[in-house]
Amino acid sequence: MASQGSMLTTLKRIVQEMSQIPALDEALFNVASRVKQVMQVDSCSIYLADYDNQEFILKATDGLHPDAVEQVRIGFSEGLIGLVGQREEPLNIEDAHRHPRFKHYPEVHEENYKAFLGTPIIHQRKVLGVITMQQAKMRFFSEDEEAFLVTLAAQLALEISNAEIRGALSSNDILPSTLHQKKVMGIAGSPGLAIGHGFSTDSTVDLRRFVVKRTDDRSQEVQRYRKAVEITREQVDELSNSLEEGIPDDVKAIFQLYHHLLDANSLGREVEAKIQEQWCAGSSLKMVVEDYAARFANMDDPYMQERAIDIVDLSNRILVNILHQARGERPQVTLADKASILVAEEVSATMLAEFPREHLKGIISIRGSNNSHAAILARAMGIPAVMGCQNVSPTLLENKEILLDGYSGEIIIGADNAIRQSFVQLIEEEALLAEQIASEANKACETEDGCRMSLLINAGLSVEIETVARNQGKGIGLYRTEIPFMLRESFPSEKEQIKLYSEVLRCVPEQQVTMRTLDVGGDKPLPYFPINEENPFLGWRGVRLTLDHPEIFLVQIRAMLKASLGLSNLQIMLPMISSVNEVQEASRLIEQAFFEVSEEIKDTGETLVRPRIGVMLEVPSVLYLLPQLARHVDFFSVGSNDLTQYLLAVDRNNTRVAALYNSYHPAVLSALYDIVRQSDAHKIPVTVCGEIAGEPGGAILLLGMGYRRLSMNAHNIGKINWVIRNVNLKESKNLLACALTAQTHQEVYAHINDYLEQKGLGGLIRAGS
Repeated sequence: MASQGSMLTTLKRIVQEMSQIPALDEALFNVASRVKQVMQVDSCSIYLADYDNQEFILKATDGLHPDAVEQVRIGFSEGLIGLVGQREEPLNIEDAHRHPRFKHYPEVHEENYKAFLGTPIIHQRKVLGVITMQQAKMRFFSEDEEAFLVTLAAQLALEISNAEIRGALSSNDILPSTLHQKKVMGIAGSPGLAIGHGFSTDSTVDLRRFVVKRTDDRSQEVQRYRKAVEITREQVDELSNSLEEGIPDDVKAIFQLYHHLLDANSLGREVEAKIQEQWCAGSSLKMVVEDYAARFANMDDPYMQERAIDIVDLSNRILVNILHQARGERPQVTLADKASILVAEEVSATMLAEFPREHLKGIISIRGSNNSHAAILARAMGIPAVMGCQNVSPTLLENKEILLDGYSGEIIIGADNAIRQSFVQLIEEEALLAEQIASEANKACETEDGCRMSLLINAGLSVEIETVARNQGKGIGLYRTEIPFMLRESFPSEKEQIKLYSEVLRCVPEQQVTMRTLDVGGDKPLPYFPINEENPFLGWRGVRLTLDHPEIFLVQIRAMLKASLGLSNLQIMLPMISSVNEVQEASRLIEQAFFEVSEEIKDTGETLVRPRIGVMLEVPSVLYLLPQLARHVDFFSVGSNDLTQYLLAVDRNNTRVAALYNSYHPAVLSALYDIVRQSDAHKIPVTVCGEIAGEPGGAILLLGMGYRRLSMNAHNIGKINWVIRNVNLKESKNLLACALTAQTHQEVYAHINDYLEQKGLGGLIRAGS
């Protein structure tokens, strides 16, 4: 056996070799052979699980009889292999023949092997197979040998999972009609169902693969770069204008970042400086952009991480225009001409905008997340999307028929006729349901037994925010002020902020607008105000940061107050409150700003109404301070996303534990119920503005708890309005009682789903009506 020091290197090499062999069977044979050689054992074999037939199939061996491969099938409850799978842990046996579970399979010719070590290959809690080592000599395998096999099995699990999917999709000689049906799971990015052929727009020009080169003609390269930027600016304008009228203005604002980067004072200055160091235009662009992209990608906030995708996408466009200039030609674009699912490594906003809308049925982004601009845009356009399908590449999905489920994050490739027909029927049912919801969107939000609800809007992605609020909902329940701060190179001035807030307040002059003070820091750093912390979610963020920087806080409050002159609809909300002291200090600063603005306008005849002050309930400590807080504030607003995160001690952006994050956890529901009861007892209005408010099941539970104000993304308003009008208060209270006594969030889901199905509302949470 190799020395312990070289074990890690050996493991890496074996796994790396496996990933480079396209055929899974061949790759497994290579692993078996390498393990036998490295560990100096007499045999190494790999069995894979067949769940349809409930058996393990011998897939590769070096040591057993080669004819046994694919022939030996061992039931899940049979023999030592079955025992390893059942127990889901290693089995180390000195003499396998004497073990009560030993079963003789004559085809494998293992009569001479005594020592046996088997370990399960597990991926995402599912046993994919078993890997074994055997030796003629009677002995126990050492701890080091066992540790090696366990570690190897853990790494093989991911490779096997990926290779199975790649293998099922990459058979070019198989006709699409006979392609073996395969399911791939991703992240639900935008709800809905779609059928279409995979269409990959991924360009052959990629900044990451561009090889840097020197230049002697600096002035020509500067001109080439400037001309490429000019052409790119025209293209971005065309794309922005080509988005159909129905898309909210805030979604079009995705292109504001592109325009900002195309400005000569942004990327241009740094790129031209590199050209002066005698790098060609393409090389200079690559160096500057990769530095920018790395900075964004290293930020903890998912929204900011996604901006790295936008920067690279824009730069690839500039690079294409640089190269076409060098060849003296204009770029040609291939467009889809039939019902298509757009597939790309990272779907960008511009890719989506230039795709022919009549043919765009769905989106698959291999590396995106539901925070990406593409996901935001897809939700606004009503296009189903699945993000983060890590196991496949766009080329494997090219021109294959895809069934996409944006509710569950599942895609099916090569579906059989029965599955396809049922999917078509589900799409028809979904279309009828959407028509029905739209036709009743303007009706009052009132339950069957007369309980009224107010539905408000969560806003803040852009300057021209959600003007849909004029005819939907009862105002803005959460206006996030941080996004404009993030898209600038320095803190916005008081004048800039006044203009921004004024547009929002005057957009719905008769309705309340709740503006949250700057909620950055920690996981949402500003590019010009970096904060590096070990644990950003427990760090310097929200009101903690703004109280430490009263000069930033006062400018923002003054801007809000000046924007509200002549109006009476401003409410100010403080985020990340964990103590009464913070509220008192913030209130003192708000009072100071109010006095200053009042002094400034006392001779102008303008009126300034004192805004109502509220706090976000998101840190668990405030659950035990509600009576004290009620003496200092006018309203509460529950940030259920962060409250869930803190109550369950789960970072929802950490893929290892994200599955533990769930707002329907009985503990979270109990906390939400306690908040509304205490708020009512102290006569303090309370709103929920987390994602649970915009989900059918969540809205019904919150109704049963006693909440009468829910704030959500604009695209959920019509759906939740329809839900509320089709349920009654008594039933919602019964559903709540079941949910609060449940032991797990899965039990809560089961109660919600049963209730929605009984009420004929199942189509809101799954495919079909």
